[in-house]
Amino acid sequence: MKHLIDPTDLTREETDEIIALGEDIYEHPERYRESQKYRKLATLFYEPSTRTRLSFTSAMMELGGNVLGFADATNSSAAKGESVEDTAKVVSSFADIIAMRHHIEGAPYVASRVSPVPVINAGDGSHAHPTQTLTDLITIKRELGHIDGLTIGFCGDLRFGRTVHSLIKALTRYKDISIVLIAPDELRLPDYIKQDVCEKQGMPYREVRNIEDVMSELDVLYMTRVQKERFLDEEEFDRVKNSFVLDCRKMTLAKEKMAVLHPLPRVNEILPEVDADPRAAYFRQVEYGKFVRMALITCLLKWKDDPEHTMPENGETFHDRRFRCANMKCICNNENIPHSFKLTENGVVRCAYCDSKATVNK
Repeated sequence: MKHLIDPTDLTREETDEIIALGEDIYEHPERYRESQKYRKLATLFYEPSTRTRLSFTSAMMELGGNVLGFADATNSSAAKGESVEDTAKVVSSFADIIAMRHHIEGAPYVASRVSPVPVINAGDGSHAHPTQTLTDLITIKRELGHIDGLTIGFCGDLRFGRTVHSLIKALTRYKDISIVLIAPDELRLPDYIKQDVCEKQGMPYREVRNIEDVMSELDVLYMTRVQKERFLDEEEFDRVKNSFVLDCRKMTLAKEKMAVLHPLPRVNEILPEVDADPRAAYFRQVEYGKFVRMALITCLLKWKDDPEHTMPENGETFHDRRFRCANMKCICNNENIPHSFKLTENGVVRCAYCDSKATVNK
């Protein structure tokens, strides 16, 4: 069974196949209009979403399939206390494939362990958002013609931004990628991403505090919102906020062929004046997302019973009462499932559900 819970669940070859199919669907949509006729996608969205939920719905409908599910968990059995595992077991009886968004980290992974149909993680807390990653990759490919060999700047909330974490993981599969991390100290990329992903895979990175210092180097600028609520000191936010706002003046420093991406929604981190710049790709990015989700649905349904396409071996997990996951947004701290851990190559014990570093029980 092939699920998509984390970007690294896909090999480089599988990722490229999905992107290539997404591009073909973009160019020739008429070929695919009834390719998933009578198939059903269940969209289980436990937290609000506009783009991702509608993108999945549109994708399945354009493939000729049907969509069922919920956009508000208060209207589901979750409001009665039903567990994620039980919901997955029930819904898999009605649908051929499931897309789940959840505010609790690790929930789609738990669903995938019991589901007899493919499960797609449509975003779990601050943890991962692999279909946004596929959207980002197809956008880079469409806008620049290739992914290998690029310098990519990530700007804004790199600490809590699940889209950033997921894309960085996926980029380690490509050649000669360099990344620049542009963020205030409060929102810097977590150490575990830098150590367990960038450094482990040999992907060079550097950290700066100002877009203008690196703008001329970038092939891609990936913007995210600098969240005021993350700052304990409002004066500190006011001091740094303008360093992370993209305007036309800063765009004059960029390469002639460059792409600005944003997972959206934006607030004030990209001024509307930038929208007219041909390098502003973020609204085209939304459209590409629909086509790559059409490709993902098609591939997962095709690969469902194919032994050549299975989940990767990520090392054994273990239970140990000496450890606990300190992340209160992790599913192991919200539902009745055992705490489970994995040991990284550099000897760090992490939660198997949310990747948080484990703490020792006292």
